[in-house]
Amino acid sequence: QVQLVESGGGLVQAGGSLRLSCAASGTRLSINVMGWYRQTPGNQRELVADITSGGSSNYADSVKGRFTISRDAPKNTVYLQMNSLKPEDTSIYYCKVDYGPWRRTAWGRGTQVTVSS
Repeated sequence: QVQLVESGGGLVQAGGSLRLSCAASGTRLSINVMGWYRQTPGNQRELVADITSGGSSNYADSVKGRFTISRDAPKNTVYLQMNSLKPEDTSIYYCKVDYGPWRRTAWGRGTQVTVSS
């Protein structure tokens, strides 16, 4: 079973930056896709960005040009650099990985990001 440890959330003023990290452990299977999702109360969890083992990335339109996802494959760690943060980016951010030949999924516990205006 994959364990995901997220870090880097916090409180920041609008226009500021934060960097989220998520380290995966507990499996010898290949990790295929690593990504970040976010969810606010009453809303569905939505994709923020993800990145494949080959380095292809995908972003939500709302974060394009402001957020950058990257991956350190040997460390099984994914990062989300968030710049020019807006109050509407306030949410709980969850790390998700897709691993193994049967494409199993694991989720982190989430980290709170709060952007004040």
